[in-house]
Amino acid sequence: MAVTARSHAKINLGLAIGPPRADGFHSLVTVYQTLAAHDLVTVSATPAARTTIHLTSNDARVPTDERNTAWKMVALALDRLGLAAEVAIHIDKRLPVQGGLGAGSANAVAALLALEAELALPGNIANLATGWPAERMRLAAEVGSDVPLFLIGGTILGLDRGQSVFPMPDQPATCCLVATPAVGVSTPQAFRDWDALGNIENPADDAALTSAAGNDRLNQLSRLYAGACACSQAGFQPETSAVTDSSGVLPSGQSLAGPLVSALVRAGIGNDFERVVFAQHPFLAQIKRILQAAGTPEESIYASLSGSGSSLFGLYPGRKEAEAVRQRLSEAGVDAFLTHTLPRAAYWSEIFPPNAG
Repeated sequence: MAVTARSHAKINLGLAIGPPRADGFHSLVTVYQTLAAHDLVTVSATPAARTTIHLTSNDARVPTDERNTAWKMVALALDRLGLAAEVAIHIDKRLPVQGGLGAGSANAVAALLALEAELALPGNIANLATGWPAERMRLAAEVGSDVPLFLIGGTILGLDRGQSVFPMPDQPATCCLVATPAVGVSTPQAFRDWDALGNIENPADDAALTSAAGNDRLNQLSRLYAGACACSQAGFQPETSAVTDSSGVLPSGQSLAGPLVSALVRAGIGNDFERVVFAQHPFLAQIKRILQAAGTPEESIYASLSGSGSSLFGLYPGRKEAEAVRQRLSEAGVDAFLTHTLPRAAYWSEIFPPNAG
């Protein structure tokens, strides 16, 4: 019998980029947050002499071969477990494709969890592989940098390439409006533009010095975000810092989504990609201003680009405010959907819903 799993989206509450590394990647400091919005991933599997995978989707833009993250995850998991099966995967795509919401990465984790349930692996996993939870994380990091976060859920600190993940204190569910403009943003190009920006701003800098300064900035931000985490648990406010300019919105006197979001905004949380992506796509900066709704009764708690885009989001005190902003986006010709942030406990309780809806 096939198993269906919800495949939840994520947003980046903040994202700082370090200098390019020798391995071709960039070091990052980011805070992920899972959302209630989701795709559905259905997996059926039958033990067989050799593994075959057949993948389908309701969206023609989704790869249906080994390029697909769900395909990669299932193939790797079966190989590591020493199992072979005939596997069918269907992805009911409800989230934007390549929109900065981690939809493809979430599909990979949903496919893995559905595969485990379909083959009843939890019951005999100890006989197949010692330390499977840790192996899951290694598999996820092989598939993609933002895949491991979906094995934690809730609010998560991401370091290194973003794949080194640590759970942060859960925050209350908060109304989230996600704008999905019809603009394509290439993540590799965004990284190249970021690197070029550094060269322009520091044309005479020695590369080693520039790299050291960039890494020092990430280390400071890591400490700031960890401090914000500790402060949110203890219930007091951290000192503000000038490490980075805030691209968030902190309305005077407004009740924030939770102590962690409040602390992060005060710490200067922002998304570095905005500097290069907004320059290439000025309309996205306009969308962010609409989401912020600064100076209005609907003023956002925080608004930002998610990942490298093109999706943007705003967090709001309630549904009324979010709906009003959605109407303004609609008048500007921008599609958007309303959802809410998903705390860790809710994330795991909703992975396998009774009706899979």
